[in-house]
Amino acid sequence: MIDLRSDTVTKPTEAMRRAVYEAEVGDDVYGEDPTVAKLEETAADLLGKEAALFVTSGTQGNQIAVLTHCVAGNEILLEEEAHIFYYEGAAISAFAGVQPRTIKGDRGAMKASRIEAAIRDAEDVHLPETGLICLENTHNRAGGAVVPIENMAELYAIAQKHDIPVHLDGARLFNAAVATQRPVRDFAQYTDTTQICLSKGLGAPVGSLIAGSHAFIKRARKWRKRLGGGLRQAGILAAPGLIALTQMVDRLQEDHDHAKKLADGIANIKGLQVANLVETNIVLVDVSERGWSSSDFVQRLEEQGILANSVGPTAIRMTTNYEVSSKDIDIVLSQLNRL
Repeated sequence: MIDLRSDTVTKPTEAMRRAVYEAEVGDDVYGEDPTVAKLEETAADLLGKEAALFVTSGTQGNQIAVLTHCVAGNEILLEEEAHIFYYEGAAISAFAGVQPRTIKGDRGAMKASRIEAAIRDAEDVHLPETGLICLENTHNRAGGAVVPIENMAELYAIAQKHDIPVHLDGARLFNAAVATQRPVRDFAQYTDTTQICLSKGLGAPVGSLIAGSHAFIKRARKWRKRLGGGLRQAGILAAPGLIALTQMVDRLQEDHDHAKKLADGIANIKGLQVANLVETNIVLVDVSERGWSSSDFVQRLEEQGILANSVGPTAIRMTTNYEVSSKDIDIVLSQLNRL
């Protein structure tokens, strides 16, 4: 099977497997795991932050950030199709007791004027206080769109003006960095906290990191414990994460190249429309002209040995990853031509 469902479906590389075996470990709840400490220091340095915290997943990282930044009864501002709002099981409400206020964006980027207009008057007893602004880069449901650094800077300036923290869901931030040829810290500078995922395009089997100030990470560590995320000899999980950060970033360009090759090929297939501007590793395809639902189309693809995701009534998503080769893309295009 050629698996284009996500960039999370990859298997650990040989170097990652070897790193697991050789990892020096200790009890991380006691702060004694040297491999976790090295991973956190590496991430903080890459992101230009004072400290970082290893967590089990991107969702857990985002939830810890909301819990640490906010108090129950706050409102958070985020793009209307943000991962935190769309794909995290209403956890911000279930755990943090905050309500979301969604803002319509353009390919994941929210206008500064809309954000400023949405900030609540903290003196009005009828209204919730705006406790956090959340960004996402790259933006998943916008088709892996890169939110421009300039947009992030505008939003951060407004947040600082109103003394509101900014959190970045940077699950695929390294894709944004590679696509723009900018270091990740250039994006992270316009945030108070940033979450990055190790198990998406970077290929680690598990784990994410939150980065921010020393004071924030100290508070976040308690929330991680409360959520059951305090791990023991976690170095065996952190070791492949170090490989991901130090050896797997530059090769993301291959995924981007393969996604663009896929999109260019689909553009020449009758009845299929590429529905996004392909900047990174995600291709959205509108299949409505074929007269099939997206679930039917996905089923037909699976019968031809190709896995994809339905993301709407007539839309499918294909995501390239390091186990999908240029030859695989040729096979996919050939099969699409035959459907």
